[in-house]
Amino acid sequence: MWQQTLITLRARPRGFHLVTDELLAGVPEIKACRVGLLHLWLQHTSASLTINENADPAVRRDFERFFNRLIPQGTDGYEHNDEGLDDLPAHFKASVLGCQLSLPISAGRLALGTWQGVYLGEHRDFGGARKVLATVHGEEA
Repeated sequence: MWQQTLITLRARPRGFHLVTDELLAGVPEIKACRVGLLHLWLQHTSASLTINENADPAVRRDFERFFNRLIPQGTDGYEHNDEGLDDLPAHFKASVLGCQLSLPISAGRLALGTWQGVYLGEHRDFGGARKVLATVHGEEA
């Protein structure tokens, strides 16, 4: 089985957001997959996808604090600032974290660990809706 769907994630403020359920709602075909992979491709250069803690919201807030210290806004010496002070730091953060994930599917579900979830890293102050191309490849049950 191959299935590909473009999922539009609702606009979110800057920060790290748990989007596992929103993504799964966009690919109900996973339920029919005995074994396979879900590949997620974020079609943006100023946001990211990553896997981490899905229970304590403090982890997501700490991610935001850490990446803002690692890649601060307003640093002198860069040329790309046409879209605002948050634009180039957003590109840097997106490159560090990445724009794609490959997740295992087992028995009609994502085979994530107990405390794992998919984060959208929104690195712009006003990034808007984000598009994720989701490709399911697997063997039907």
